[in-house]
Amino acid sequence: MKVLSVASEVAPLIKTGGLADVAGALPAALAEKGVEMRTLVPGYPAVHAALDGSKPVLSDGNLFGGPAQILHGTAHGLDLYVLDAAHLFYRDGGPYAAPDGFDWWDNAERFAALSWMAATIATDGIGGWKPDVLHAHDWQGGLAPVYLQRLGGAHTVGSVFTIHNIAFTGSAGADMMARLRLPMEGYNPGGFEFHGRISALKAGIAYSDKVNTVSPTYAEELKTPEFGMGFDGALAHKGSDFCGILNGIDTDYWNPAKDPHVAGFSTPRGKSKARTALIEEFGLPYDNGPLCVVVSRLTEQKGFDLLLHAVPTLLERGGQLVVLGSGDPGLEHAFSELASRNSQVAVHIGYNEPMSHRLIAGGDAILVPSRFEPCGLTQLYGLRYGTLPVVASTGGLADTVIPDGVATRMAGVATGIQFAPGNAEALKDAFNHLCDLYANPDLWAQMQRNAMKHPVGWDVSAAAYAELYAQVARNP
Repeated sequence: MKVLSVASEVAPLIKTGGLADVAGALPAALAEKGVEMRTLVPGYPAVHAALDGSKPVLSDGNLFGGPAQILHGTAHGLDLYVLDAAHLFYRDGGPYAAPDGFDWWDNAERFAALSWMAATIATDGIGGWKPDVLHAHDWQGGLAPVYLQRLGGAHTVGSVFTIHNIAFTGSAGADMMARLRLPMEGYNPGGFEFHGRISALKAGIAYSDKVNTVSPTYAEELKTPEFGMGFDGALAHKGSDFCGILNGIDTDYWNPAKDPHVAGFSTPRGKSKARTALIEEFGLPYDNGPLCVVVSRLTEQKGFDLLLHAVPTLLERGGQLVVLGSGDPGLEHAFSELASRNSQVAVHIGYNEPMSHRLIAGGDAILVPSRFEPCGLTQLYGLRYGTLPVVASTGGLADTVIPDGVATRMAGVATGIQFAPGNAEALKDAFNHLCDLYANPDLWAQMQRNAMKHPVGWDVSAAAYAELYAQVARNP
């Protein structure tokens, strides 16, 4: 089975979120299932810098405003097709936004170009290689199934579309139909029209053979008006062709016994050195409560306004908090202010990969208070390192953390704490629950052991993707 994955970011080359982690981890995980995956990614400067031994294998003299070529090469073990289109991707700034923080003015054309080349490769093959399945990720790849149909490739190539976060719709004005090479007959409620505009996300849903998202619970949530953000009807219409497959993590990279960023450990007792190092790094007092950590974007979607309301409960019980992240300027300021007036709180605004490992290894608990969460990865990192997740009971958080309670405690399987999403009072209760657990060393150590042995890798999920590909391949 050959699969072409098309993604706007892929770890470790270029990353803004969980999409990159999935796109970067799937190829190796699927190889063990007999799937050969190659990944099409935009030619950002960071991607070009990482390429090893690339060569041009396809050219286009006018790809949405300028010349382009496809380079075939490798980087960090990934088999890559890189869309080398300097007029679209070779820029300072991020993948989606300019240095001033605003979205690039031509994002619709940029990712239409990526989708067009994905459909071209899938339809015609490239350098003697032709996929059985085209797997597109999020709105940036959402037009690929439309183009696959337009170019005639849908007769021989199956398609899968993965929604990582439905909040980003890939919206463009209806007047861009011709510029985006879209068929007029597709501009309708059953196609890619969405509230009088073009939606690349809607296109991916409507034109793909199968649609999935990154956890079973999130899949069910997306079929409701509360979470579906206007796409609930389209997803419900897919019926059994829409499902949820949990994300995994790279258990070699996130391995507490071999992590180069921390003092290695393989048991809960071994965490003590990492915990002490974290306290000393941030100048925290040696209090008697749990040391809680946050590694996240600081946004209201992630629930960090709720954390600000609830955190006094944690601090009053002797707990501590270390925050690593960036995002909403108001939240950045609020957490920095909290740290400036409270010795039990430390904040680092920005992102630092080695520091993230030190937080997750040294913390007692990791906080993920999201209002909604497609899957989440930091709670999986926490489980791997025996850092107990305190999570909102939504999406993949509900699917990956076994909450402490009467039944789970009797069975000896609990791995963390869940609380009602969007509720600061429920988060306060969760902090009291956490502090009570922490005061019971035997129970706490048992939950840490449960967490560290909980399966968080890609094996089961990779098998589910392989089965999904087999269902849509025209000649499996």
